[in-house]
Amino acid sequence: MNAVRHYLLALQFFSRIPVTGRLADWVGFSPALLRASAGHFPGVGVLVGALVAGLTALLLVLLPPSPFAPLVAAALGTVLSVMVTGAFHEDGLADVADGLGGSQDRDRALVIMKDSRVGAFGVLAVVLALLSKVALLALVGSVSPHAMVVGIFVAHVVSRTWPLLHIRLMPHVGDAAGSKSKPLADQISRASLLTAGGWCLAALAPVVLVHRGAILVAPLLASALAFLYMWRLLWRRLGGFTGDGLGATQQLCELAFYLGLALAL
Repeated sequence: MNAVRHYLLALQFFSRIPVTGRLADWVGFSPALLRASAGHFPGVGVLVGALVAGLTALLLVLLPPSPFAPLVAAALGTVLSVMVTGAFHEDGLADVADGLGGSQDRDRALVIMKDSRVGAFGVLAVVLALLSKVALLALVGSVSPHAMVVGIFVAHVVSRTWPLLHIRLMPHVGDAAGSKSKPLADQISRASLLTAGGWCLAALAPVVLVHRGAILVAPLLASALAFLYMWRLLWRRLGGFTGDGLGATQQLCELAFYLGLALAL
């Protein structure tokens, strides 16, 4: 039952999926609970990925046969993912782009990242990321609708696993008192990492059994390279990670997964 509480708390924190009323009272909240819920971040990706992949598959069936059908399905699926998550990770990407693009000074960059206003770097980063995501998914869907649907599901899980390594490997930086991610940054246990790995393996296993894993090599490698890039960038520029950095990493790893999938096809 503790695992269920941790998962529901992760849904509350990382998505707009309603966990309210008596259920929310049962789940409760504390920094310790939030830390324990971190291992279920990929589990949130399982639900979000299933919803987006399900809508995409339905649209591919219902839309009239056309070369533009995968493009429409990719665009509307992306809209659903943003709605379900409340643009939580896109907001992180925008803040990181504004902070790192707006100043070379570490402290000044952190101040910019905490500003609720979005600047030119942030707008460009989000627009280009969404445009690239839709374009890559449309390309994959035009070659293999099945690969498009499966790729969407797995990408949402894998891209939510990589950011947990930031918490494990780097210190949290920035405004500790005002950071929503600070309880997550205090500690992530090996048990939480094993939980995250379990979610990730559960999502990968069916694909490996059906496709013998060959189709996953390039996407996983691309997402790993995206994680290493973000790790190096955050370490070099900030000396650690912030909550925005976790969101930006998720976005980049998801985008890289789709690029790897397109190259694999």
